[in-house]
Amino acid sequence: MDDGTADRVDGQALDEVVRFTSDLIRIDTTNHGGGDGRERPAAEYVAERLAEAGLEPVLLEKEPGRTNVVARLAGSDPGAAATLLHGHLDVVPAEPAEWSVHPFSGEVRDGVVWGRGAVDMKNADAMMLALVRSWARAGVRPRGDVVLAFTADEEDRALTGADFLAREHAVLFEGCTVGIGESGAYTFHGDGGLQIYPVGAGERGTAWLKLTAHGTAGHGSKVNPDNAIVHLAAAVQRIAAYEWPVRLSPLVRAALRELAAVHGIDADPDAPDFDVEGLLDKLGAAAKLVRATLRNSTNPTMLNAGYKVNVIPAAATAHVDGRVVPGAAEEFRDTLDRLTGPHVEWEYYQKGEGLQAPLDTPVFARMKAAIGHFAPEGHVVPFCMSGGTDANQFSRLGIVGYGFNPLRLPAGFDHQAMFHGVDERVPVDALHFGVRVLDHYFMDEQNGRARREEDRSVN
Repeated sequence: MDDGTADRVDGQALDEVVRFTSDLIRIDTTNHGGGDGRERPAAEYVAERLAEAGLEPVLLEKEPGRTNVVARLAGSDPGAAATLLHGHLDVVPAEPAEWSVHPFSGEVRDGVVWGRGAVDMKNADAMMLALVRSWARAGVRPRGDVVLAFTADEEDRALTGADFLAREHAVLFEGCTVGIGESGAYTFHGDGGLQIYPVGAGERGTAWLKLTAHGTAGHGSKVNPDNAIVHLAAAVQRIAAYEWPVRLSPLVRAALRELAAVHGIDADPDAPDFDVEGLLDKLGAAAKLVRATLRNSTNPTMLNAGYKVNVIPAAATAHVDGRVVPGAAEEFRDTLDRLTGPHVEWEYYQKGEGLQAPLDTPVFARMKAAIGHFAPEGHVVPFCMSGGTDANQFSRLGIVGYGFNPLRLPAGFDHQAMFHGVDERVPVDALHFGVRVLDHYFMDEQNGRARREEDRSVN
């Protein structure tokens, strides 16, 4: 079926999405945390590409060098709701000695783009740029406004990125009701040749914790029952060993139901006797899509104590990466109070709410249709992302977020392992697929509206 996609997403767009991905990877925007990062060179690159397409991007900084880019593309219908299309410019650190290619080379080898950010998420930034530039060349616009946001600091606390934009520049997102960001709509290869496309419709809440233990300082040669390090180590061990109970959110129930149906399994996640572990065993490889989101989690990640081997310090600290199922925040707090014990205090280093987006909506239906148009063999299912994204900050503006970063991937390509992993990479064909699917998603609303108006006029 010719829907005009070939006219809008031309050969130049397909070339540009690859080139932009490679160019952005070569711009080192490593976010070391704690304010140590610099996105401005990438932001300036993005702004130049947007300006070339006739947009008027604005560069916004809370701190020097921590730069965000926002631009609005006017739609064809001033009364239609606007959509936020967002991606972050920063990346996590990469150690070159561990990689097959230099992580900031942006090398294109054998039809694959290599480097830090290839999937998280400079590929999506490149898709956004290639998409709006192709529309400019074709002289077309989506129905509603599209606000494009390229953010800083997503890989830490978003304080200079999406949090800053939502708090101090909310007017730029006026009219936006839906947000599209990372990281769903990629091919997940299940057992038996099944091709599954999980679309993010929510995420667990972020609960990064700082633990502090206090004790009595003293000489390392003397007995000291009030040792801060011992208090902290005991608390960290209790937290690491704790088995969080299953807490199925409505979104996870929907994901389990859809995955069961795809596999031909009769299962009712709402039944009182539902055996979630039994279902996961039957889902095989696809269980990976939901296993991490069945419950809260707490993973100790950092320890800091002492300054000399023969000195018992008065304090010791640790950090824990906690994630909270929507609706389980109170249980999380009560459990941490118990696990840390009387000698250790804890506080939130970063906190974000769990999110769930509606599934019975035209938006989700158009996402399914867009993927189905180019991957009819695929099965689209909703899923809950195990970690947090900028959707959390934008949700404070009433923007409902979906993870929709389309990629058609070959069997054996472990997309989830690419996030923060070694040898991060993305196939060129996957980038082409992503631009086409995004175009179809936005323009299908426009085309569908035109067809409905034409039908009414005929009748």
